[in-house]
Amino acid sequence: MSTSVKPTLLVLAAGMGSRYGTLKQMDTMGPNEETVLDYSVFDAIRAGFGTVVFVIRRSFENEFKEKIGARFEKKVEVKYSYQDLEDLPEGFTVPEGRTRPWGTAHAILAARNEINGSFAMINADDFYGRHSYFQIAKHFEKNPPHLGEIDHYCMVGYKLSNTLSDYGDVNRGLCVANELLLSDVEEHEKIQVEEDGVCRGNNLLGERVAVSVESITSMNFWGFSKNIMNHLNDHFVAFLKERGTEMKSECYIPTVVDALIKGGKADCQVLETSSSWFGVTCPQDKEMVVKSLNELIAAGDYPESLWA
Repeated sequence: MSTSVKPTLLVLAAGMGSRYGTLKQMDTMGPNEETVLDYSVFDAIRAGFGTVVFVIRRSFENEFKEKIGARFEKKVEVKYSYQDLEDLPEGFTVPEGRTRPWGTAHAILAARNEINGSFAMINADDFYGRHSYFQIAKHFEKNPPHLGEIDHYCMVGYKLSNTLSDYGDVNRGLCVANELLLSDVEEHEKIQVEEDGVCRGNNLLGERVAVSVESITSMNFWGFSKNIMNHLNDHFVAFLKERGTEMKSECYIPTVVDALIKGGKADCQVLETSSSWFGVTCPQDKEMVVKSLNELIAAGDYPESLWA
């Protein structure tokens, strides 16, 4: 992959970790004080990514740059964007009293001036696995991001049962694929297996519904072209008109992709991966993450010290 066409890794790292109790994207998990984010950047570099853009909040800018960003500056091009609540299209203002972020679609828009070509986006606190990065890099090489009338995106999909937490509920985008092309995706919140053994979550209408643990789920590992920024802006404007006065409404990227697919403006290939996903939603998840990383190191997938 030549330097001029190396894709960008966009990392959504502006979350505050309300359920985790701290800035989990900075919490150490590896044997030499590596964060989950260290493993993500390590995997991206060896898969051929040339730039990393971190979307963060100004409230912890200095701490993030010193503890996280500085680790990578000699290994890959590093840039920063800021997710600000007041960063809204012309004509819109933040409702009085709102403190909640506007969601993942808004977080990606925050990086609109730093993205110049194909890019993959991930959550800072999720581990996606080496094979996943190679799969998405391969997709960028073989599929022009914009050809003809529509854009061509991709998504790494994981089975829902492999992404649930034993210690609390989770939010997931549940997907339907037709011959590896994504045909439908809907965000569900507060998903967990309940006392009767049934897995349930809240759909976008707030209804508590049963969901299949065999569902393909989006863990927010997407591959996009820069052109999606135009679509995101249009969708976000429509979202603000409909739900912008609500205190807790969020504009989710799976919902935007779903609308673009159904509107004939994009297609999205679901990429199969042999990698395992794991993340930290609740403090109790940390023990499992540490154990999983040690097992991958023992298997030879990662060196014991990533940056030695």
